[in-house]
Amino acid sequence: MFFIFFFLLLPSFYFLSAAAQRQFTLVELNCENLFDYSHDEGKDDTEYLPEATRHWTKKRYWRKLNNIAQELLSCSDDGIPDMIALCEVENDSTMHDLTKRSLLRNAGYEYMMTSSPDLRGVDVALLYSPFSFAPISSYSIRVKPVEGMRPTRDILYACGHVVSGDTLHVFVVHMPSRYGGEHYSRPFRQAAAERLCESIDSICAVSSQPGILIAGDFNDDIDSPVMQEIFRHRIKSLTWQSSAPKDVRGTYRYKGHWEQIDHILGSPYIYNKVEKAFIHAPYFLLEEERLYGGFKPRRTYNGMRYQPGYSDHLPLVVRLSW
Repeated sequence: MFFIFFFLLLPSFYFLSAAAQRQFTLVELNCENLFDYSHDEGKDDTEYLPEATRHWTKKRYWRKLNNIAQELLSCSDDGIPDMIALCEVENDSTMHDLTKRSLLRNAGYEYMMTSSPDLRGVDVALLYSPFSFAPISSYSIRVKPVEGMRPTRDILYACGHVVSGDTLHVFVVHMPSRYGGEHYSRPFRQAAAERLCESIDSICAVSSQPGILIAGDFNDDIDSPVMQEIFRHRIKSLTWQSSAPKDVRGTYRYKGHWEQIDHILGSPYIYNKVEKAFIHAPYFLLEEERLYGGFKPRRTYNGMRYQPGYSDHLPLVVRLSW
């Protein structure tokens, strides 16, 4: 009832808040297998059950939730992030627990998420503060598999108003992985990119200066053919020159090499509003890389060995000024 009442007051809320709130912070994070400890019928999630080899127990699940919550809250030193795009989250239960029962419970986040045909049950989600974003509509965009491709994650689309009154179009993506090699798997990511670009073109056809944000794990660096194709649709990278500590040169590290496979993209209208973009890498999210030297993200599992970490990806943060 409160939620309905809140939206009835939105016009006056915007009038009172537009002058006061000038900044909008978006965070993107791949959570690294944020599964609950119960089996979802029809999904291959059995490795994340208490009796499985990973021994994914209730205690470990809640520690992971609170670690992710701590990580997200630390991304902004001026209040909470206004919007958070998450990859590798299992289901509605995990998002309810994260937003309503973890360390995030007092932040007041609402959320929306996909329900994809991904075989493991992995989805994407969007958390938002109702005081910063008022949704108008949202839906999942299905990616039709091409030959040799397994069912993959849906693309999440949401449209709404920010406090300035601007309309914001948001896409959350988790592109197919590079399993089997970059060249072999490229057509799978191209199929997902084509669906994304179709939606971008639809928005641009009815708006000369649309506000579009795209965030997620693209499993490709910025110079890849897939990313370059996306950029041909009036989209720019907001994070390709993200600042970071000197020992961190990407959001993900594989065999000693940092990779920038997480991205936040935007239309020119959004690009011109970027105040700051950075990889969030405080020391508590890192651990020493003994084999290759330097640091890597402090993840939840090293192989099959459990450690009370956070994620194998680091968060990306973009701060906009309306």
